[in-house]
Amino acid sequence: MKFSEELRLAVEDSWNASFRHPFVQGIADGTLPLASFRHYLLNDAYYLSQFARVQSLGAVKADDLAVANRMTVHAQGTYNAELSLHETFAKQMGITAEERAAFQPSPTAYAYTSHMLRAAYNGHLGDIIAAILPCYWLYYEIGEKLQGSAPEEPIYQEWIKAYGGEWFRELVQEQIDRLDEIAKHVSEADRRRMKQHFVVSSHYEYMFWEMAYTHEVWPTYR
Repeated sequence: MKFSEELRLAVEDSWNASFRHPFVQGIADGTLPLASFRHYLLNDAYYLSQFARVQSLGAVKADDLAVANRMTVHAQGTYNAELSLHETFAKQMGITAEERAAFQPSPTAYAYTSHMLRAAYNGHLGDIIAAILPCYWLYYEIGEKLQGSAPEEPIYQEWIKAYGGEWFRELVQEQIDRLDEIAKHVSEADRRRMKQHFVVSSHYEYMFWEMAYTHEVWPTYR
């Protein structure tokens, strides 16, 4: 069994829960309140800004120049493709530059990105890819599952289209293959740690839907 296959089996329950989550299902059938998607957009813009930093750290920690180049390309893709899509959505939903600048990420978004940054700073390239791979892979599987869905809301149509395409599948497979190759050459302790990063990130993926759906914010105190 490939290392990636072992990882996928380990997160079957949490990924199935993500597929069933009312946020994801609400995008598919168009019933998700736009206010929830707006909360998602603001937090996801923050998340992606940190995600690109982690990808860039992967380039720094890569031993091979070709791999370093590809990790840099992935970081650039996060900025050029996904954040540009967010820019379009933000304009459509009336999110101003001032609102984005003043926005404070929800606890889940902050914790998830902190987890990835910790894995990146303390570990090697395998730790980095293991921590970021659920975002790639789960979104691709969701995009595939939602192909054929026809929500009336154009924003949801565009979101589904973005993550189910061939270009995204190729990026996902590239990182899966890279992690499998790394796993062949590291210790069993390294593989256990990488697996834990992958599992924790998968839990956070589910929590991210919940954060957006419930409009999670930091507590207020009296």
